[in-house]
Amino acid sequence: MTVYIDPPTWPGHGRMWSHLVSDVSYEELHAFAAGIGCPPRAFERDHYDVPSYRYADAVGAGAVEVGSKELVRRLTAAGLRRPKGRPATP
Repeated sequence: MTVYIDPPTWPGHGRMWSHLVSDVSYEELHAFAAGIGCPPRAFERDHYDVPSYRYADAVGAGAVEVGSKELVRRLTAAGLRRPKGRPATP
């Protein structure tokens, strides 16, 4: 089980955000996110948007810190990448 998080460098809604992904399954990702208090509404296509104040919680719970490009590479290699415009599969 590996969940990855990139640094909180993405601006939005007056704060900075990270992305949280799994390289195994969405089920793993949802379980991990729920465990650190991320609401289901924070899930977007293939990742969770995590506010900067929750970054340390994610890392403390076992998320591996990687750069944004590495995060996308791992997500894509796992076959879990869902770019905008591509329909989600059940």
